[in-house]
Amino acid sequence: MRQFRVFVCILAVLSGFATMQAMAGPALWVSDVKLGQHQDHTRVVLRISGQVDFQTFTLADPYRIVIDFPQVGWKIDPKAGPSTLGIVKGYRYGLYKPGSSRMVIDLTGPAALANKFLLPPDQPGGDYRLVLDFTPVDRSTYLATSGWGTSGHDADQAAEAEPTSPINKGAGEQNKIPVVVIDPGHGGIDPGATGVSGAHEKDIVLALGQALAKTLKDTGRYKVIMTRDDDVFLSLKARVAVGRRNRADLFISVHADSAPGSTAQGASVYTLSEQASDREADALAKSENQSDIIAGVDLTKEADIVTSILIDLAQRETKNSSAKFAQILVPELQTVGSLTHKTHRFAGFRVLKAPDVPSVLIEVGYLSNDTDESSMRSTRWRRGMAGAIARSVDSYFRRTRRDQAQGSAGDRKDQ
Repeated sequence: MRQFRVFVCILAVLSGFATMQAMAGPALWVSDVKLGQHQDHTRVVLRISGQVDFQTFTLADPYRIVIDFPQVGWKIDPKAGPSTLGIVKGYRYGLYKPGSSRMVIDLTGPAALANKFLLPPDQPGGDYRLVLDFTPVDRSTYLATSGWGTSGHDADQAAEAEPTSPINKGAGEQNKIPVVVIDPGHGGIDPGATGVSGAHEKDIVLALGQALAKTLKDTGRYKVIMTRDDDVFLSLKARVAVGRRNRADLFISVHADSAPGSTAQGASVYTLSEQASDREADALAKSENQSDIIAGVDLTKEADIVTSILIDLAQRETKNSSAKFAQILVPELQTVGSLTHKTHRFAGFRVLKAPDVPSVLIEVGYLSNDTDESSMRSTRWRRGMAGAIARSVDSYFRRTRRDQAQGSAGDRKDQ
């Protein structure tokens, strides 16, 4: 018996050690990226702390080469060297999904990955170097091998269970606890906008989303689901699918804006319309809809969710409900800070296209503005913004229940 207890203790120690290792972070780190231009090719060299498996694939329109790794950490100094050289237009990197990291290299034109190899350390304890050589090719040659990787669709796996037709919410569902889905924008390899101090949109909105989720859960009145609760990429299609799969009663996507210069300031609310309310709304929707391209998702087989008359009819009612929530939300946001001149706008955001889930996208401020960015980084602002949105959610569902009760009473009177 004593030996058994000793054995159990050893197992506990080993388990604790493994847990500590997991908490310590990634086992491998990418510490540097170097670009070099040679006579017939552009070379990219990644310095990695250990031997690593990787796979690559290419995507077109725009031209990109994607490198997938097991999950690694990134300690790259963005000021250490140029990120644009030769055929390389730029690059970005980050967590693509749990257990998988990704680097996307944007190209100025079609190019072949002529060489790819991993060099061992040139001294004991040194770093490995992943070497990638790019040579220009014509478009037809590029397209012949473009998109062969399956990784581009991995982040959409959550969307596979997405209903293809509107969900019929019967009388039994009318009385259930409302389901609210909170969608912090961007994440992982897609940082979103960058603030004047270097803060990333993905971090700002994740912190706010977590605060809002806690505020709503603490009321005991809602079932709250987050599309992401850590720094991981999620495709636009997968975000929509989370709402539909969970039969959400409200979908709130949280973002932070950016604009040239530093004068633009304040929060705004967007609901879905294929006709944008103004040029700025249209530009913002186009920018936000680039999220999948930024992360290296292959969109060649992507189909628009709005594909039938049935779905279009369902979406009309959903748009009305979304607009009602937006109208409730705007005055509450004003209690936290300034608003843009046109506070409620309309545009074709893909993340708002669930035909049966009332959805809004909140731009909580401008990271390009010193005052807004400073506020967004504070716990006090986060608490206030979460409270304002939560009060709007309360008002929306109170009004919805009242309208449903009045409608039921009217139906009974007509019978």
